[in-house]
Amino acid sequence: MIAESGHYAMVLALALALIQSTVPLLGARLSDPALMNIARSTALAQLLFVAFSFAALVTLHVTSDFSVANVFENSHSLKPLIYKVTGVWGNHEGSMLLWVSILALFGGLVAAFGGNLPRSLRARVLAVQAWVASAFYLFILGTSNPFLRLPNPPIEGRDLNPVLQDIGLAVHPPMLYLGYVGFSISFSFAIAALLEGRIDAAWARWVRPWTLIAWIFLTLGIAMGSYWAYYELGWGGWWFWDPVENASLMPWLAGTALLHSALVMEKREALKVWTILLSILTFSLSLLGTFLVRSGVLTSVHAFATDPTRGVFILLILCVFIGGSLMLFAWRASALKQGGLFAPISREGALVLNNLFLTTACATVFIGTLYPLGLEVLTGAKISVGAPFFNLTFAPLFLLVMIALPFGPMLGWKRGDLLGAAQRLLAAGVVALFAVAIAWAWTSGGAALAPLAIGLAVFVIAGALTDLAERIALFRAPFGVAMRRMRGLPRSIWGTAFAHAGIGIALIGIVCETTWNTEYLGTMKAGDAANVAGYELRLEGLFQEQGPNYRETTAPFTVYGGGQRIAVMRPSKRSFTTRGGMSTTEAALLTRGASQLYISLGDATPDGGIAVRIYHKPMVLLIWLGPVLMAFGGMLSLSDRRLRVGAPKPAKALRGLQPAE
Repeated sequence: MIAESGHYAMVLALALALIQSTVPLLGARLSDPALMNIARSTALAQLLFVAFSFAALVTLHVTSDFSVANVFENSHSLKPLIYKVTGVWGNHEGSMLLWVSILALFGGLVAAFGGNLPRSLRARVLAVQAWVASAFYLFILGTSNPFLRLPNPPIEGRDLNPVLQDIGLAVHPPMLYLGYVGFSISFSFAIAALLEGRIDAAWARWVRPWTLIAWIFLTLGIAMGSYWAYYELGWGGWWFWDPVENASLMPWLAGTALLHSALVMEKREALKVWTILLSILTFSLSLLGTFLVRSGVLTSVHAFATDPTRGVFILLILCVFIGGSLMLFAWRASALKQGGLFAPISREGALVLNNLFLTTACATVFIGTLYPLGLEVLTGAKISVGAPFFNLTFAPLFLLVMIALPFGPMLGWKRGDLLGAAQRLLAAGVVALFAVAIAWAWTSGGAALAPLAIGLAVFVIAGALTDLAERIALFRAPFGVAMRRMRGLPRSIWGTAFAHAGIGIALIGIVCETTWNTEYLGTMKAGDAANVAGYELRLEGLFQEQGPNYRETTAPFTVYGGGQRIAVMRPSKRSFTTRGGMSTTEAALLTRGASQLYISLGDATPDGGIAVRIYHKPMVLLIWLGPVLMAFGGMLSLSDRRLRVGAPKPAKALRGLQPAE
């Protein structure tokens, strides 16, 4: 009965979504408060039913009910409990249920915390949100029902893909979906604004916190996915320009541009049409990522489905929402009033430049990802676009963003002083030159431009610190006064500084890891030693162990440095008999500061040896520390009372204007 209850709950959620998608729009058209308020109650009820449906699927996995096809295909009674839970979204059907659950969650949050929104705007936003939800409920119920029963229930399940039996799966997909699906709120606000034909600074203030929430989760989701691939796949890399990786990077780039564009709109009521377009395109790229993963057009470790029927259904959803929204934009955008003017050299101009670089970088990733697919459809020729293309096109654009980044906060609104900003950044430039000199003196080999890239990263970090120092008048006012000013700084200012510094920190990690990475490849036997980056790693032997649902070959390595024993690293290979002997590599990591030693195992040899891959990755952890700081900066900005979800409390003179109930 649990499976049937979960299925019927989803059907009821679909019915509520259909009501939510139509009745509030009629109410907004007729200016009927009662009809408009139906959006709030149906959104909360829809969230309740889809949450029940998701909880039912989790229960089926935890209790190993193999009469349900989804549980049989993706679970096993001996699997650890944590992986029984994560296995719920480690497959196509379950992940789509998680996707639509998060969609309902965001709709419920707008319903619960959007009381400050005008009643008509809230009704339209929730109606648009329900359009998207209805389409995906129909997709799940029609092609991807996770509650289908098997006529002859088996005794045991087939187990989850071993690569996905990792703690990273508990964190990466939910965070990624919170980012992907979170941008649906920006999309809904944009469509609602086009339907109303009115957009202003208040609209930007309402939409920016929701965009920021999605951006924070997408940043963390991408970073977690990168780290998961780094340690779980055993290849030693952190980014492979995989098409599905690109599918998450594109909405992140567009979403970053949207955040900055919405800031200009909020402050100066400029870039209205562009901000609306970015809101549409960002969620459209999220839908595109959903299509790429689930249509079968890509072969990737991330891909879920190969059923073309599902791909056609999602393609139809893409055509309806992307095509329909762009047609509405083309029809209504000309009616939107333009905002204030500004000089090219100004903070607005810097943010426009930021948007230009970010959207161009997004376009290069888009072309590199989809061009092979389009060429195959048109000509039948199969080509691959890999790292060389993306490095030559994306990297220069991103470096231009980095160069311009410290100048933006230094420029004034409407009209800025570029020379004055450069003078204030002089100390940051000097620090960056010292960093370049130190990098050249302390390193040997590698790319000649690597020290310059490190200098640029230090310039970005020092520029963020300089902005804070300028705002509190450090070294220009008494120290006590500067400290009081620092305590009084808005949290959004701190958030901007952390986010910008995080980009610089990540760049340092990227440059150091890609330039000065040390690698050892070879076959080793018990007692053999390898020397990597000043460390000696001695293989102690090969040992067989039994896990809950796998057999494991462990190879302990004793690590010596400077003549001292440092640690024992235990890489292993696991063989899952429940999946036909499918094996995974469990890399061993030893962290030394921000650097890591990395060992992964290959195949065993007939003479008792084993293939070994050993890396020393200098400063590699900075690659993920940077995004964490960026997300932390976003959280600080979100906690700023001026940017909290919903519009600010009305001023005393406006208290008579009542918000929606």
